[in-house]
Amino acid sequence: MANPQFNDIFTRPENEIFHVVFFPDRIYHAQYLNATRSPRYRYNVQEVRGQLDINVLKGEVYLDGQFFCNFLRIEYRASRLVEQSRIRNRFIQEQLMAYIKLLPEDQASADDLIKLTYCPWVDAYQVEIWETLEPPPNVSHDVKVLDMMGYQGSITRIPAFNPALKTIKKLKRLELAFRENDRDLPFGFTINNPGWDNNFRRSFQTPNTQTPSSGQNTVEVLNYLIDFQRGWYLQSDQTDPVRYLNAMMNDGDLERANDNIIEMRWLLQREFGSSVVFFHEVTIPPGKVEGTHQHIGSEELYYIVQGEGIAYMGVDDDPQTEGFPTVSRNIFGIGPKDCKELPVKAGSIIFTKSGGIHGIRNPSAEPLKFVAFLYHSS
Repeated sequence: MANPQFNDIFTRPENEIFHVVFFPDRIYHAQYLNATRSPRYRYNVQEVRGQLDINVLKGEVYLDGQFFCNFLRIEYRASRLVEQSRIRNRFIQEQLMAYIKLLPEDQASADDLIKLTYCPWVDAYQVEIWETLEPPPNVSHDVKVLDMMGYQGSITRIPAFNPALKTIKKLKRLELAFRENDRDLPFGFTINNPGWDNNFRRSFQTPNTQTPSSGQNTVEVLNYLIDFQRGWYLQSDQTDPVRYLNAMMNDGDLERANDNIIEMRWLLQREFGSSVVFFHEVTIPPGKVEGTHQHIGSEELYYIVQGEGIAYMGVDDDPQTEGFPTVSRNIFGIGPKDCKELPVKAGSIIFTKSGGIHGIRNPSAEPLKFVAFLYHSS
């Protein structure tokens, strides 16, 4: 949760511009959390992380003013799973399943498949996993909360998760995937081919080998990673690059060559929340080319930090480029299209929205280096 002292600094005129920076992960109303239907329960939410349709909260539960147990809450809004279900001619119903794998710092991992129930308060499917459901001696749970507790309930306990929940501050990472329920409710027939939202075709890059374009450098994960670490301090030159031969270029492109190799240092990937996919540093050696390509459903920003080169942008993508030369480029997987040829140097920015086209070439005698962010458009 945000420090309440932030409320005071917001009232100062000089800080108005920073509201967007300090805005909390979510404004929490008591009814958002399951047990607060009874005033006997209070939550201390210590960390919140979100990625696409997912929110994960962890913290403490208090009963009658006394610490009761630690908890983990999963919320999922299911827009991707809606599509997976729709192509199977179904609608998702009141319950879904979540694959949850806890990755504590100094303990063995633990995983389970857990039911999520739709909650209109947050317009999402959710579950709370508590360290224990047993009340203290001579204390009873409130009946308003007791009916949510138990196996596959909205408040549940997973014995295998207890070691991680007991030291919840050390629970820094977990992996998630979601699927349809086993049965189509309210009709009751078995679903034999459930749709999954396991971060569709998501992978990450790692320098397992310096062989250009080796499949060994692509690691398929098929899940979402939620990371509770609060900060990263990195040096890009301490990250080995992954090398790519004729990246995003078609067979037959005149610029293809056996030595057209570029390097990418993948600095941050699965660590991101929201819809960000990666932040990396790209080096294009003298005379080399990254193929011109189109983005569909994603957006990317290039910021040139070193060297000079030529970037390509689709004609009419940016009206400000009208005065630059028009050339034909062979767009990866699509074929020839007219593009604008743009000179770039340190400080130049190429920002490409979904549907836009970009590529870059280094005709100079010095390396061309840029950093890039990529994220899903929605």
